[in-house]
Amino acid sequence: MIGIIGALDVEITGIKSLMSNVEEQVISKMTFYKGDINGNECVLAQCGIGKVNAAMCTQTMILMYNPDKIINTGVAGALDKKLHICDIVISDKVVHHDSMSILDEGQKNLIEYPRGAIQFSDESIITELRSDKALADRLEEDCLSLKDVKVYRGTVASGDQFISGKTARLEIGEYFNALCCEMEGAAIGQVCYRNDVPFVILRAISDNIDTNDYMDFEKFKYVASDEILKVIKAFFDIE
Repeated sequence: MIGIIGALDVEITGIKSLMSNVEEQVISKMTFYKGDINGNECVLAQCGIGKVNAAMCTQTMILMYNPDKIINTGVAGALDKKLHICDIVISDKVVHHDSMSILDEGQKNLIEYPRGAIQFSDESIITELRSDKALADRLEEDCLSLKDVKVYRGTVASGDQFISGKTARLEIGEYFNALCCEMEGAAIGQVCYRNDVPFVILRAISDNIDTNDYMDFEKFKYVASDEILKVIKAFFDIE
């Protein structure tokens, strides 16, 4: 079974329309759609915006439906000047860009808490989570099979912040060598990592470095979501 998670209604509506034999179940006020896409068993959910919502949804999906792999689809903001609206980003790894020590001016960081830190009870601090290479390779092949679709592989940075400022975007991109930012992927990746479920973050750029305010996001999220739907159709071999 393939799990698919999107944060916004616009990110899952097109995918839901591809499904047949759909059964709905509401858990923690999130609706899970179990069905088939072109003969492939899958489960789809809209998690809502932010890392806590994404983590809740992912853990519930894993416990209730036991997916073999999880794809997080949706839109993202560019952190790299080479990315343009509707370009596709496939994660090689994910990071929490908003996990950090906040210091006063001149204060030294006396605790070993690196930026992007993920802490667990039973293993050392890590700062990045790797996506499943085979799944990422497959999605990249699907993107390359489509006309006029540009695809990039790299790091996706997540945080509970809408990063509108150009300076902030460039700083996050440079620090983590990241291609795009959004608000769910690293949380989904973290839950998948702890449950040994392969995952990939699949994002279409809805706002680039130069057109990066909220109104641009609202305008282009529909166009970017259409690009994601093209990739999902190719993944499921739908003409």
